[in-house]
Amino acid sequence: MEEGRKHIELLTIEWAQLHDLCSSFTDEQWNTATELPGWTVKDVISHITGTEAFLLGRPPPDHVVDAVAHVKNPIGERNELEVDFRRGKSGKEVLEEFAEVTDERAKALRAMTDDDLGRDSWTPVGPGTVADLLAIRILDAWVHEQDIRRVVRSPGHLEGDIAEHCWQRLASAMPYVVGKKVAPPDGSTVIFDVAGPADGEFAVTVEGGRARTLESIPRRADARLVMDLQTFTCLSCGRWPPKETLRAGLVQLDGDGELGARVVEAMSFMF
Repeated sequence: MEEGRKHIELLTIEWAQLHDLCSSFTDEQWNTATELPGWTVKDVISHITGTEAFLLGRPPPDHVVDAVAHVKNPIGERNELEVDFRRGKSGKEVLEEFAEVTDERAKALRAMTDDDLGRDSWTPVGPGTVADLLAIRILDAWVHEQDIRRVVRSPGHLEGDIAEHCWQRLASAMPYVVGKKVAPPDGSTVIFDVAGPADGEFAVTVEGGRARTLESIPRRADARLVMDLQTFTCLSCGRWPPKETLRAGLVQLDGDGELGARVVEAMSFMF
């Protein structure tokens, strides 16, 4: 399965990117709060470590977590367990465990057969295959890399194969956003114009109450949303409040401003 092999390669590269980014952090940087409620930079790495340890089949920590407001569901409870368990460790210790876990995970993934990669698997967005789960793991790790980069003021890795992969995953959810969450009248078309990705412009149209991505950009659209990849990512993943992002001028709305604003406010679909 060629696609699954590519996902393994991209995921291992992304883990290396994260390790290199964090390897020289000071204690102050490790303890910097991120845009994720209650989580520091160290907590983000703990979360990724805990998830990959779980996927290796390792048992959850024998640990009890106090209830916190930002935990909303069972997945959040499991994430918080892994994070809180590691809060007594230093950033260096957390990064060492991250390196050990992801190294073992990479070995396990590279040993998989094509049949293994095609097996049915749970994913956060519904039933899929092991290869599908890996595609989501790339996105999760890259989005968290960007979470860290923003707060330590070290922008980067917004271009290349991994950024393109993640852009495509996020863009593929916009028909759901437009068609289901915004639900404009049939015939409505929204263009997303995102600076950064190689194919950063795409159009979503509504037909018969369902939305789909058009194969080409139409001459006319009801609304056009212009932004960069960082803004698109932060809105799609619920990192930035939509109204504040609009007020800050980080999204340019052309055409039907009311429809465009509704789309921006509905863009958050995961994480």
